[in-house]
Amino acid sequence: MKERILAEAEKLFWKYGVRSVTMEDIAHQLGISKKTIYQHFSDKEQILYQVIQHKTGRDQSEMDCMVTETSNPVEEILGVLNMIRKNTDQVSPNLLIDIKRYYPQAFALFRQYKEGQIMRSILENIQKGISQGIYRSDINPTILARLRVEQIELAFNHDLFPSDQYSMHDVQAELMHHFVRGMLTEKGFTIYNQYVNQYNHEVK
Repeated sequence: MKERILAEAEKLFWKYGVRSVTMEDIAHQLGISKKTIYQHFSDKEQILYQVIQHKTGRDQSEMDCMVTETSNPVEEILGVLNMIRKNTDQVSPNLLIDIKRYYPQAFALFRQYKEGQIMRSILENIQKGISQGIYRSDINPTILARLRVEQIELAFNHDLFPSDQYSMHDVQAELMHHFVRGMLTEKGFTIYNQYVNQYNHEVK
């Protein structure tokens, strides 16, 4: 039952944001009573905290698989973009705003994941790209990894990218492609263009 509650809460939080979803909404979707939820969780923030724990764990496993299965850093980073595309189709722009403003423990967990695993993954990708001659050797990996990490959160900023004008995927894709292109060598551009052309062909 605990896993069912977490799975349903994640769907609702992602779709509507956290603040507008009540314990009653979660109970109604599952066809159970609120009392049953309170047998497993003390409040909504505890549910959210565990949802983020599960989600970041799954995302990290998927990214780790991507690193081992891809043949170069460009393919890896575009694979991450594809992963974001699958996930952001159903993500409310209010999600991160709600967590940041109203759920400090859950936001601290998200920041820990962002500053730890995501930062490390991006830094390793950049260093690998430089060593393979795909990314320019004159860039500062730490500064660019920090830039990319902050871009993830930036895409959720409703003041900059109102959801009635921009889709979350389009914003993330523009930022990611701009980021990658700024690091590429001529060899890197050749590899990058192959993947982009292949992706565009598949989409058509």
